[in-house]
Amino acid sequence: MATKRDYYEVLGVSRGATEAEIKSAYRKLAVRHHPDKNPGDAAAEEKFKEAAEAYSVLSDADQRARYDRFGHAGVSSGAGAQGSWGAQGFGGIEDILGDLFGFGDVFGGGRGGGRRGAAQRGADLRYDLEMTLEEAAEGMTAQLKVPRLEACEACKGSGAAPGTQPENCPGCNGTGQVRYQQGFFSVARTCGQCRGAGRVIRTPCETCRGAGRIEREKQIEVKIPAGVETGSRLKLSGEGEAGAQGGPAGDLYVVIHVREHDLFERQGNNLYASIPITFAQAALGAETTVQTLDAQEALKVPAGTQTGTVFRLKGHGMPVLGGRGRGDLFVAVTVITPTTLTREQRKLLEQLAQIEETDLSDKGLMDKVRDIFG
Repeated sequence: MATKRDYYEVLGVSRGATEAEIKSAYRKLAVRHHPDKNPGDAAAEEKFKEAAEAYSVLSDADQRARYDRFGHAGVSSGAGAQGSWGAQGFGGIEDILGDLFGFGDVFGGGRGGGRRGAAQRGADLRYDLEMTLEEAAEGMTAQLKVPRLEACEACKGSGAAPGTQPENCPGCNGTGQVRYQQGFFSVARTCGQCRGAGRVIRTPCETCRGAGRIEREKQIEVKIPAGVETGSRLKLSGEGEAGAQGGPAGDLYVVIHVREHDLFERQGNNLYASIPITFAQAALGAETTVQTLDAQEALKVPAGTQTGTVFRLKGHGMPVLGGRGRGDLFVAVTVITPTTLTREQRKLLEQLAQIEETDLSDKGLMDKVRDIFG
């Protein structure tokens, strides 16, 4: 009977190696000597088994302590241990191999992810909808044309020609996986005959060519509530792509994009705008009109209004999404200085200038400064 090598020597680590160092060393050996990477190489398979056995002992704190004290005898089944393939070490190896090679089921364990061809949920879809600020304020009903995969009506999504049915795959007996023995390993791999579907279609549907789904453009009506803004998202359950193998349909997400407005700037539920007024209106006061989203509203400008003065029109902003009421409209005024004057306008302004100059000359310097700067 061949003498077993020291487990630390097998993994190429020192006796004081940490758990992480032991695991890293085993990973490298498992990748290098795995039977799938070395088909028919008996030496590689033996090294793989040897490394797995060493790791199963050294990765378990109790078994490692017994091994350090008694050697191989301390972890043999006769010494009262779990054996070199005890449950804890066995599970650790399974986790590593699953990470390295993506096995759904190793050593006959229960980690299998099921067969790949089982019913699958359809993909979610996204539709970007652009609208004006007025449409966002009022709400609207939009007609969307959405290209998507739908269940084939001819075969009702089965992929088999009408009058026939898919059959269990003879290669895997409907499981989608083929199990084979490699040394003392039992490994499950995706069935190459049905590609993991677990079934085969002898006579494919001519309409969908066996896919079970076909691409179509569907018109969907969606109601957009008042008050939406850029980034708002509406979910239409079940309006995404049809699921494969009879799985449920995905969802459709409608993402809103509100175009910039020529007059209004939106901040939350409030709107902001600016309007020009003349020097005379600012000085004497006046009543002007302001354009809101849906009408024109009167705005009273008091005498002495300065550029930048902001007026609030309550309730003339955007509707509150999903709630009651509306935001406000804030209007900033800008006093416009005329760039061209008629003869009469110039004459009147000159008269005004003379009056202002005379009025200032009758006052002391400090009074003049106070009048100028308020």
